[in-house]
Amino acid sequence: MGKTIIEIKDLVKTYKVGGETVTALHRISLHVEEGEFIAIIGPSGSGKSTLMNMIGCLDKPESGEYILEGNDVGKLNDYELATIRNQKIGFIFQNFNLLSKLTAIENVELPLLYQGAAPQEQKQLAQECLEKVGLGDRAQHLPTQLSGGQQQRVAIARSLVCNPPILLADEPTGALDSKTSKEILDVMKKLNGEGHTIILITHDLGVARQAKRIVQIKDGRLYENGGDPVETSAFF
Repeated sequence: MGKTIIEIKDLVKTYKVGGETVTALHRISLHVEEGEFIAIIGPSGSGKSTLMNMIGCLDKPESGEYILEGNDVGKLNDYELATIRNQKIGFIFQNFNLLSKLTAIENVELPLLYQGAAPQEQKQLAQECLEKVGLGDRAQHLPTQLSGGQQQRVAIARSLVCNPPILLADEPTGALDSKTSKEILDVMKKLNGEGHTIILITHDLGVARQAKRIVQIKDGRLYENGGDPVETSAFF
């Protein structure tokens, strides 16, 4: 720890809704160091999806600053943003987002395909990542032949395959039962223990408590110890 990987200062994002301007993010500031496991928790409509899109370089701020590993995201063009997404951030989604006609290993290889890696390197790295999440023996299975928890492990392996400095998990246990959710969170804690920086977006306090640091978002504002923290019970 110690090296800053994300620095967000006074970030603002607004949307036009029915002729009105809605402020989704109000001058948000967030500092994340390399190797952290941070949960961002908030209810539906709190701004957490907008913040996730910002952190994931899927959108750019209107004002304020987002520095990701020394890159000023607000100044990047679409091609540069796509490159950052591919190289710097591993995405883990609630609904896995696996391609049904591809095997587990082929799904994991996809980001490397976009990078133009050699076929043999793709297979080797993808197999290593499947083994990392305990699915080395399921490489040739299709998603339909895997349980929900196994599919999410494949998705985690895919997020790891380009060795990005950040894993961004959006409600990664939202489609899973409680036992499987615990298994997935254990995988994420293991990866964090190996040095991966993890940002977990969730509405579930039980999930958020698995992280080492919790930041609350409500009405487009972030709250953490030291500010005026929102009572977590107000979320539910």
